[in-house]
Amino acid sequence: MVDAVNSYDAGAQNAGRRQRVVIIGSGFGGLAAAQSLAKADVDVTLVAKTGHHLFQPLLYQVATGILSVGDIAPSTRLVLREHKNITVTLGEVDKIDVANRTVHAVAGHIDFDLPYDSLIVAAGANQSYFGNDHFERWAPGMKTIDDALELRGRILGSFELAEITEDEDARRQLLTFVVVGAGPTGVEMAGQIGELAHRTLKNSYRRIDPADARIILLDAAPAVLPPFGEKLGEAAKARLEQLGVEVHLNAMVTDVDSAGIEIKGADGTTHRIGAACKIWSAGVQASPLGKMLAEQTDAEVDRAGRVKVNKDLSVPGHPEIFVIGDMMSLDNLPGVSPVAIQGGKYVAKQIDRELAGKQSPTGRPPFKYFDKGSMATVSRYSAVVKIRGFEIHGFIAWVLWLVVHLAFLIGFRNRLATLFSWGMHILGDKRSHLSATSRFVYGRRAIDRVYGDSIASSLDDRSPGS
Repeated sequence: MVDAVNSYDAGAQNAGRRQRVVIIGSGFGGLAAAQSLAKADVDVTLVAKTGHHLFQPLLYQVATGILSVGDIAPSTRLVLREHKNITVTLGEVDKIDVANRTVHAVAGHIDFDLPYDSLIVAAGANQSYFGNDHFERWAPGMKTIDDALELRGRILGSFELAEITEDEDARRQLLTFVVVGAGPTGVEMAGQIGELAHRTLKNSYRRIDPADARIILLDAAPAVLPPFGEKLGEAAKARLEQLGVEVHLNAMVTDVDSAGIEIKGADGTTHRIGAACKIWSAGVQASPLGKMLAEQTDAEVDRAGRVKVNKDLSVPGHPEIFVIGDMMSLDNLPGVSPVAIQGGKYVAKQIDRELAGKQSPTGRPPFKYFDKGSMATVSRYSAVVKIRGFEIHGFIAWVLWLVVHLAFLIGFRNRLATLFSWGMHILGDKRSHLSATSRFVYGRRAIDRVYGDSIASSLDDRSPGS
């Protein structure tokens, strides 16, 4: 039997306590790791800046009124409440002290430290604007619930304002929707706006025809859904065009403002598209915690800020620190939920085995990702699926997409509610969540005006009763 005492659990044993595992992030990887450690002889603290587990692949359906927030964002605390060795803590981690093995976090005006023996960093990724972060004000991404609700307000608000404006140019601008990024999220978003305009909102306005909306999907790449291959990319493109979506490829965004977007084509010429509603789904940037780890260890980060990890998903020189999901860089693995889930389960297994004396950190087997395939929905009755060289598109692919996404949702209640909402949408073309308020749209700007770039630091300066 391998000696159970290793470089990072000896301290816990000498102190007569159980090993402390801190997990940063409540996404797919973080939640999978926590659930896999539920029966282990460890004390787990999961710290995240939100109190929910977000099923991000369906976030676009919240933005377009098919699903409610609660359907795809169950409370993390409730999901894990039966596991007595797991503590859920709300807080945004802003510092990792590798030398002293502590994590510092902030929640409102309260800051605190979390000591660890093992650390699992699963903080995910943010939208990347490729150095043009000022684009975000006018072209929100879709990574959070706030993003989805803001986009819902912007999309529906554009139709409402088009209904009452007398100016034809202004109406044309309001009825132009631009989606940047022809990956799965961009394709799904463009397709749903097309369905909104051509089906859901049909005959619901008196002065405009929603079908007159101009929906544009842009990408600097030469193809739609590049990872899916030419055949499926062309199938998705053809279906989008049937929905009235204009697909512009080899088109690089050079500027975004309140009134429109500027694009440079493959020939170097630029032109401008007037559009009130812009949506950004091009590129991701890993959490800045990755760079923070790299500065304190022998690790490196790639261009997207992901940590280049060892084969066992640990940080070079620090077997007690693991990085998983969108934050890790290993063997060109994609930033998708199955990679995060399998990574979380793998790391939990290694920690459990080492505590049981079944292996040492140097004896860890390499992480092996089992690729179950990729899929994206384009519209109702149409999706693309690629499973180990097997490619299908159309209705059967769409059914597979429904089944897989329903199975991955957390909780029976959420699956049932989602199934009901999908049924209403599919059979009766009804969307039960088309409500929006001005706070959805203007909340981001209001917060920026009040707190500036650093909300957390501003809140720190406030007294508890202020």
